[in-house]
Amino acid sequence: MPNIRYFLGGNTPTGFFSLYHQLSKPDRLRALYIIKGGPGSGKSTLMRRVERHAQAAGLETQQVLCSGDPGSLDALILPQLRAALVDGTAPHVVEPQCPGVVERYIDLSQYYDRAGLQPLKQSILAATAEYQGHYKRVYRCLGAAGELRRDMNELVDTQPVQKRLIKRAAGIISRELKGPAQGEGRAEQRFLSAVTHKGAFTLWDTVSAQADRVYELAGDYGLAHHMLSPILTAALAAGHDAVACPDPMAPDRLAHLIFPGLSLAFVTSTQEDPWPHRAYRRLRLDAMADAEAYRINRPRLRFTKRVAAALLDEGVAGLAQAKEAHDRLEKLYNPYVDFDGVARMADQVADQVLALADE
Repeated sequence: MPNIRYFLGGNTPTGFFSLYHQLSKPDRLRALYIIKGGPGSGKSTLMRRVERHAQAAGLETQQVLCSGDPGSLDALILPQLRAALVDGTAPHVVEPQCPGVVERYIDLSQYYDRAGLQPLKQSILAATAEYQGHYKRVYRCLGAAGELRRDMNELVDTQPVQKRLIKRAAGIISRELKGPAQGEGRAEQRFLSAVTHKGAFTLWDTVSAQADRVYELAGDYGLAHHMLSPILTAALAAGHDAVACPDPMAPDRLAHLIFPGLSLAFVTSTQEDPWPHRAYRRLRLDAMADAEAYRINRPRLRFTKRVAAALLDEGVAGLAQAKEAHDRLEKLYNPYVDFDGVARMADQVADQVLALADE
């Protein structure tokens, strides 16, 4: 089975940016399990157990990773069954659109030993406050880094540059999207890249699992959006489904596009996070920037890039501290969780989900 993983939430300059609402679409899903439960209650454990059941049945699974801690699951998608499970707690709260028909709740708080947890109340509150406090600093750092990145982009992203990029996109469209339109395609938004406690990185294996032809758009100044936007519009008009991936440091701009049905992808590759494989085609976007503007602003660009990178590093350090605080919080809870009960619940949910294949 292909290794397909995404993020549905991102740590961005404007705070936590959620795409989790896309899971609660009754016209697309037959079943959505919204999991409720506090730290250490077994939400990720339950989803991984359901995933093993699904994989044993030969079904494709897609993991949605936690942007704060990529080692933890925030959602599990079973595309063939049109079903999903999601951690519905803050900051990625999911509200049901068709409760009882599509969405149903799983309450893991029932597996807490409430009497055992009572003496830990003050420790739990202190750990929670520390965890939330680190995120305030994280978003301040990412906010400042985002402003500096926007400043760099505005220095080189002139109207002539945009016209060159759009013209280049038109050539790609004529070459890659031939044939008559076959209805309107659908786009799903997913984060392929994220700022995590391990640093900023991209789930490149997800691209490799779905595309043999990968266009590498190499550049450090956020110019790829001007190529990706017209390509996405043309592909959807031609009836091709797409996975549109925003830039976590500028969520209003595209960073990557994947067209699984065409085995085609376009990825933004930077010096800090380069495409690790041989590309089908490699385009140096920074070479299309305004040469005179780049020459005049070179010292400013270098300085701004260095400071933005330092601020991003500070944000990552804050995420690492938040992760440590959350780990301590989970350790307080773990001894007082009935994980056997969680496992039984996972098996029941797996049975219900797999039964969808017979309906």
